[in-house]
Amino acid sequence: MKLYKFARSVVAAALYPLYRIDVKGKSNIPKNGPVIICSNHISNLDPPVVGITSPRTIHFMAKEELFQKRGIGALLRNIHAFPIKRGMRDRNALRNGLDILKQGEVLGLFPEGSRQKTGEIGEGLTGAGFFALRSQAVVVPCAIIGPYKLGKRLKVAYGTPIDLTEFRENKVSAKEVTDHIMESIRQLHKFHQE
Repeated sequence: MKLYKFARSVVAAALYPLYRIDVKGKSNIPKNGPVIICSNHISNLDPPVVGITSPRTIHFMAKEELFQKRGIGALLRNIHAFPIKRGMRDRNALRNGLDILKQGEVLGLFPEGSRQKTGEIGEGLTGAGFFALRSQAVVVPCAIIGPYKLGKRLKVAYGTPIDLTEFRENKVSAKEVTDHIMESIRQLHKFHQE
């Protein structure tokens, strides 16, 4: 936890002035209990930016290959990241994510799976819907409105929690829930872009 806080303060000191980060809706993130923050994905800098703008510690998934690099893997684990195998159903990653939520922590997801360099918001993978349906976590949409250009303002907006009661009661598919989450991110992005 100490390393996370130290890394967070160092990264914040660097990125806030570089990208003139403007944060909206931080109070929409509950102070306690399990939370899933779902954000669009436009840059490799998205995880640290979401990490420094959230008032709570976030556990992120990162591609397994990063954990195989000397030094980087240990650092990622110490800042609460955990590996996921891309392109397949990774049971260990799913279990780790659910365990984080059971402990009342925050799980950070980029449902698109990979960066959308055009800035457009793409389709989401079913992982976000899986975690939302298999837990009682509050789902908070997040929109990162770029681009990442020095001196230009970067907006990070957190929306009101998404009401998934109906989805959980009617046993809909993870895909439907993910689509609903992605639409919330799109609407949030559109609102703060104007």
